[in-house]
Amino acid sequence: MTAQLPEPSPRPVPSGEIRASHDDREAVVEQLRDAAAEGRIDLDELDSRLEQALKSKTYAELAVVTADLPRLNSSQSQPPLMLKGGIYGASRGPGRWEVPGHVIARGGVGGVKVDFTRVECRLTEVAVEAYGETSGVTIIIPDGWAADTSGMDPGVGGLTDMTTPDRLPGTPLIRLTGSGGMAGVVIRHPDRRERRKLHSNPTQG
Repeated sequence: MTAQLPEPSPRPVPSGEIRASHDDREAVVEQLRDAAAEGRIDLDELDSRLEQALKSKTYAELAVVTADLPRLNSSQSQPPLMLKGGIYGASRGPGRWEVPGHVIARGGVGGVKVDFTRVECRLTEVAVEAYGETSGVTIIIPDGWAADTSGMDPGVGGLTDMTTPDRLPGTPLIRLTGSGGMAGVVIRHPDRRERRKLHSNPTQG
């Protein structure tokens, strides 16, 4: 009996050949508009580059459009936001705050709350590391945002995911990792009280 040879594994796709998403193209469009507003490119060049960006199918094609533009003040390039729940706890939000690409929350003895409900975020993904530790971590995301919790270790305290999978176009994905620790980690949308406050003070922050 002739042994069957294993099928060759598929060739890894270079990062530049990965297909770009609608969100990827939209991010480049925003970068081009910002560059025009700053005087880095004129309006004719803006129109040409916008057309090229919208037709781009891969990361490599998108990279050509912005190769000569700086990426200053990019949220993605900011250092991680670190929140530690000391004796009195720690929180960020619900006011407006600039979201970096990476957030680390450690519940400690006082607990941590991270509220994204009033932020404006252009990132396609936000990496959130949450460690429940002694008093837990609560993460609140707006309706229309989605979360991927598959990389989370529930620990002893567990993971409570009350978010919906319905993600609106142009909104970031919260990629949650870490451990529930003793007190657990909760990720959810606003509750009734928080919704009433959002509706009564829509511009607060």
